[in-house]
Amino acid sequence: MGNVRPRPDTGRLYFDFMYAGVRCREQTLLPDSSANRKKLKAIMERIEAEIVLGAFDYAKTFPGSKNLEKVACALAEAAAAPLRVLRPGQQEIPTLMDFVEVWWMENEVRWREATRIYHRGFLDKHLLPPFGALRVDAITRADVLQFRSRLAKAQGRKEGSTLSPKTVNSIMTVLKAILDEAADRHGFSSPCARIDRLKVPRKDIEPFSVDEIRRILAAVRPDFVDYLIVRFYTGMRSGEVHGLKWKHIDWERRQILIRETFSNGRTEYTKTDGSQRAIDMTSLVLEALKRQKGAALPGADYVFTNSAGGPVDNKNFVTRIWNEALKKAGVPVRRPYQARHTFATLMLAAGENPEWIARQLGHTTTEMLFKVYSRYVPNLTRRDGAAFEQLLASAQGYGVAGQGAVAGEGGAA
Repeated sequence: MGNVRPRPDTGRLYFDFMYAGVRCREQTLLPDSSANRKKLKAIMERIEAEIVLGAFDYAKTFPGSKNLEKVACALAEAAAAPLRVLRPGQQEIPTLMDFVEVWWMENEVRWREATRIYHRGFLDKHLLPPFGALRVDAITRADVLQFRSRLAKAQGRKEGSTLSPKTVNSIMTVLKAILDEAADRHGFSSPCARIDRLKVPRKDIEPFSVDEIRRILAAVRPDFVDYLIVRFYTGMRSGEVHGLKWKHIDWERRQILIRETFSNGRTEYTKTDGSQRAIDMTSLVLEALKRQKGAALPGADYVFTNSAGGPVDNKNFVTRIWNEALKKAGVPVRRPYQARHTFATLMLAAGENPEWIARQLGHTTTEMLFKVYSRYVPNLTRRDGAAFEQLLASAQGYGVAGQGAVAGEGGAA
């Protein structure tokens, strides 16, 4: 359950783990590298093994730590708690804190790193403080509903905002998964049963126009022009374009193979199985990639790199490249993800097959395509019903023109 993470400000690695119900973060002086991560992860595994065996000595492992007093208090409280005597065959019901330790250990192997980070944040910030000390069978439906109500009013990222319904639903999904599993194992009814998800307001997308794309490409740093051409005209997600490697460019078939994604400092499997796809390259994208290949650093694995040859960091790109280019171009600032929406709307406007567009985006069906972009289809074509009138006129001999002919015939008679 413990992790080795880099500090965003210094890049130095630190340990992040739970002990005696306390979240412990212990800093190191080691910079973030694969060798140092491997070394510290081995230490983290030893610490976790000692915790399980009851042999972990915090003061010996981290002498002088600021967490020593906090851990000592937690251990003292646990020692002072009354010992429950179980009847033969009776199983001890764990607290949510204890059950989460088991649940996490069993499930983290199937999660992507981004998912682990989100889940860990939800647990530490929202779920463990109110529920951690409670036995899992003592948490009631009323407790869960009241908790959800408090979540909906909690402070959001921006000052004066609250958590979005989508975030509340994500947090509640983690709580439900934990309590449902606990209920199955310890023989009680899950308090999360029949609790509906909050309705999530539909967000309007803000794709870029062709003119805006032209202005952005003229304003962006020259070494990111081809990068943006690829983003605007393939619909790739940020992690997909940052994780793209030269070995996944099929020049002969003119395809980009989406096989990996880069986020949170590591390359891993794509968002879903459906995201594994082959994107057909237009001539514009093909020429951009050829130019990028010619300018690539010798031996670089990634298509788009930083000055050191590593993959592009999304946060750095947004703050130093993207936002600056949009401001310089006089284009309203919005997220780079809108480039994906731009590709979809431009392809729809061009009359491309919706099934082909959906495949390019990594959607398994066209349902998501029409759900998200439906209003852009009529906005980019005719909206007056003339096409339908034309269909009737050609198929059955009536319509706007046909009606006039019929009336004329009647008049002549």
